[in-house]
Amino acid sequence: MPVRVLLPNAFQKHTNNVREISSNAANLPELVTEIENRFPALRQHLRGEDGQIRRFINFYVNEEDIRFLGNEKYAFKDDDEVLVIPSIAGG
Repeated sequence: MPVRVLLPNAFQKHTNNVREISSNAANLPELVTEIENRFPALRQHLRGEDGQIRRFINFYVNEEDIRFLGNEKYAFKDDDEVLVIPSIAGG
């Protein structure tokens, strides 16, 4: 069940400029773990000290916020496209 995962420009310095990966993760927790295993430097950017996904990291599946699809319970489907988007604050 390949899922296409698009990584943001802000993460590319931690991914050796890799912008896209293919994953067989079944759900969001598996996907985050796979991303961390491939790119260990991203762990501190994806998870807080408590091990939870940081609040400002958003995941979209086929342009739909994963929180509205069931969040961690959502089961990825063949050819889903997952966007990883960190919120950027500014003033």
